[in-house]
Amino acid sequence: MRIVIGGDVSIKDSWELFDSCQTKELFSDVTEIFNGTDRVIVNLECAVTDKNTPIKKIGPNINAPKNTIKALKEVGVTDCILSNNHIFDFGKAGALDTIKELEAQGLGYTGFGDNELDSRKDMIINHQGVKIALISVCEHEYSYALKNRMGARPYDPYDTNDDIVKAKESADYVIVTYHGGKENCRYPSPRLLKACRSMIKHGADVVLCQHSHAIGCYEKYMGGHILYGQGNFHFVWKDAEDEKDGGKMWNTGLLVSLEFDSDIKIEFIPTVASGLGIRLAKGNEKEELLSELYERSKSLEDGTWEDMWRDFAEGQERYRAFPNEMYEEIAHYFDCESHTDVCKEIYKTYNHTNERD
Repeated sequence: MRIVIGGDVSIKDSWELFDSCQTKELFSDVTEIFNGTDRVIVNLECAVTDKNTPIKKIGPNINAPKNTIKALKEVGVTDCILSNNHIFDFGKAGALDTIKELEAQGLGYTGFGDNELDSRKDMIINHQGVKIALISVCEHEYSYALKNRMGARPYDPYDTNDDIVKAKESADYVIVTYHGGKENCRYPSPRLLKACRSMIKHGADVVLCQHSHAIGCYEKYMGGHILYGQGNFHFVWKDAEDEKDGGKMWNTGLLVSLEFDSDIKIEFIPTVASGLGIRLAKGNEKEELLSELYERSKSLEDGTWEDMWRDFAEGQERYRAFPNEMYEEIAHYFDCESHTDVCKEIYKTYNHTNERD
């Protein structure tokens, strides 16, 4: 059995091509990888809707034309992950439109539910006697489900690990997709590294981190596979070319091919943005992207990843908005779990007020 998993799919500069379902321009030779594949799964990071119902949030509200699902189906996508921070950008109306279109096109979906408990449903894949459980979770950023409101399946260090243990009781393999990690950073934070390794310890065989828009690092840990940053699948953004790396970070990604037999064979297949579409990286370009991945990954063995993460964090000026005299007090509240509990209880984000029942 073979499954191919892609990273984030979101519509920006390629809106018209998706609207007119021009799959050749959108996906070029990438579709060759899907031939003979049993399941092709991608993270649909937008609401497929024409409703003018944006939620209140910090950051962009992203939607996509109706034919987006049709285009994905035509190139071979079989299932979509909805656990991400943009699926609820247009509220209930946008989410329901997305699900309606997925069902109309016959595509499966996971990582979304009528409420928090309902969202914790695994996708089960059975093929020739092999059973695979897919658990898709996201960090707490605007789209996650609440006790009394629909939304994406949230990551929780306790619930998610419990879900992995339960899934492994009946499944041969467990795959976790984790929509999180800091955008535009190629290295995990200490918390993220601990979280992913803990998921492996609790029974996950593969953990794929999405959302960061960057190819990160890979490690094989206790027999399991962890990719800290898959990069984008199809999220074409021309303005990214103005970034300091010439858009290389944003405009590259990895398809992850998983073959299941007596063990898991994992392969990383690099893609790059080209015009308003994407294509397979080939030749020296492919070798360079893979070589950079494995070179960065050495930092997980020698410990230098922590220096890389710290350098990245130190450069994030947006987090230095508080007066100097407040830093120590704020840091104390973040450092102590009980103080953080109180802050979360009294300071609610927009996600707790958007379209509550």
